[in-house]
Amino acid sequence: QIQLAESGGASVQAGGSLRLACVASRGNFLSYRMAWFHQAQGKEREGVAWISTGGNSEQYADSVKGRFTISRDNAKNTVYLEMNDQKSEDTGMYYCAASLWLNNAGLSMAGYEHWGQGTQVIVSS
Repeated sequence: QIQLAESGGASVQAGGSLRLACVASRGNFLSYRMAWFHQAQGKEREGVAWISTGGNSEQYADSVKGRFTISRDNAKNTVYLEMNDQKSEDTGMYYCAASLWLNNAGLSMAGYEHWGQGTQVIVSS
């Protein structure tokens, strides 16, 4: 079963940038659609972006369009989230998630079977 480990969370100033990484181990990374989710304190976890197995399709939440970019390096079993022009509302935990390609999962938590432990991002104004 695939296992996921996020890294890259940090404290940044508003307007700054961060890149999160999620390394997958075990399982066949190429079989999984990958996604990033955000959970602010006291709020539900929400989908930020997903990327297809081959990296040629993506979808973003409206709140991050034009600011965040999801990408993957299948040779390194790694998915990234590049976050630019960060805002205070981006603060929270960021989770990497994996879904078998045949599930055609979108930005809903229900579509993802495997989750990492999360990495913390704090954006201060």
